[in-house]
Amino acid sequence: MTPTATPARLGVALGARAYDIVIGPGALAGTGREMVAAGLARRAHVVTDSNVAPLHLDRLLAALDAAGIASDSVTVPAGEESKTFDGLQGLLSALLDRRIERRDCVVALGGGVVGDLAGLAAALVLRGVDYVQVPTTLLAQVDSSVGGKTAVDTPHGKNLVGAFYQPRLVVADTDVLDTLPRRELLAGYAETAKYGVLGDAEFFAWLERNGAALVAGDAAARIHAVRRSCEMKAAIVAADERETGDERALLNLGHTFAHAFEAATGFGAALLHGEAVAAGMAMACELSARLGLCPPGDAARVRRHLGAMGLPAGLPPPPPGGWNAETLVRLMGHDKKVEGGRVRFILVRGIGKAFVSRDVPPAIVASLLADAAQAV
Repeated sequence: MTPTATPARLGVALGARAYDIVIGPGALAGTGREMVAAGLARRAHVVTDSNVAPLHLDRLLAALDAAGIASDSVTVPAGEESKTFDGLQGLLSALLDRRIERRDCVVALGGGVVGDLAGLAAALVLRGVDYVQVPTTLLAQVDSSVGGKTAVDTPHGKNLVGAFYQPRLVVADTDVLDTLPRRELLAGYAETAKYGVLGDAEFFAWLERNGAALVAGDAAARIHAVRRSCEMKAAIVAADERETGDERALLNLGHTFAHAFEAATGFGAALLHGEAVAAGMAMACELSARLGLCPPGDAARVRRHLGAMGLPAGLPPPPPGGWNAETLVRLMGHDKKVEGGRVRFILVRGIGKAFVSRDVPPAIVASLLADAAQAV
């Protein structure tokens, strides 16, 4: 049975940097009121992309105006290609051209790329201004908009230059998910499933029963999935804001593999981040099983569900020239999660039982990838 479709308000408990996450249908229209209630500025600079602007920008600007908040907007090209040094410099210049002031607020309207880019720009311009996340993709609503990780990509790897910089408010309007293509919904679904695999076996079982309905448009299922994901992430961020311990690292389940897949394919539209995470999560579970840490049946169950949803359950489609295990292992060596030259993996002892491992033999990882490459 799908939980009741009731809007929710969650808190991220970070002391003086605490903020609310507002989740529910029609929440976008209340963004201005929520900003005023949070004590935010009377002038906002909305950052969005070329896909989102025609769909939602006018409604957000109207919501800000209704609350007495003056606003302007900056539209960047859609896609991961904007999340670069050049893209960041362009956005900073645009904000400065608009004479941004220290008491102003940046509002990120879009998916994970816009959220990361706008959040990092807010952290840097004038040495830091407030910002608000208004995520418009499932991936951003369940994951990237919460927790204050902001970054751009470099040729060395994904998200290697950035800052921990918390938003002042997150507004997740689940109605906007209706405008997403199925592929984008599935990319976000991968991050949703991640929460079940890493720490809530009951939630994963709920997703097995309700995932298809969620992607097909079940409003109540979407609200429940976003709320449960945000509940879990908020608790983890509150316990380990800057990933100095192992708690927040668990959110990287599948990401060590995923970031290597993205780097190998050029961070482009050929492989969406959520698709890479699905493939990486399947590989992490298989690696756990090969190491004797996870029941093979649990690893197979994760792969089966991802595959049934239409997500990669092994290596994703290869780049030109095919997959090369040695290249992928080398790319993993550039990941943020490397400690003392050793790659840190998030593994599982079963569904809902993730943990951090710092002693996975590289040869086993290379063997796993080589076997998977042959199966593509």
